[in-house]
Amino acid sequence: MPDGITIAATDEQLAGLKYNSDGLITAIAQDVDSGDILMLAWMNEESLKMTFAEGRMVYWSRSRQELWRKGDTSGDRQFVKEAFYDCDADALLFKVEQEGAGACHTGARTCFFSSFG
Repeated sequence: MPDGITIAATDEQLAGLKYNSDGLITAIAQDVDSGDILMLAWMNEESLKMTFAEGRMVYWSRSRQELWRKGDTSGDRQFVKEAFYDCDADALLFKVEQEGAGACHTGARTCFFSSFG
């Protein structure tokens, strides 16, 4: 079973993050080995702190208005290997180890399987 790492973000780093008017920030999950972008989801302050403490991805579901640990129902869990924030501090990037079939709720490895053209 994969293991995630815990992240010790500073209070200054956490305070500098820019959440939208709904208290959410975008979070991108990227496969640590292949570099594939697996998915984009949302986090609130609580899910971010849980992710940092547990080493496992926890998101905020806008449709269900609740926290959700990636893989609790599907088994396709994501384990944190690295975490970054962008230059504007309004987006997060997590390099993760993906367990199971994939990141997408459709069963695909990545949510980004549709191309234009």
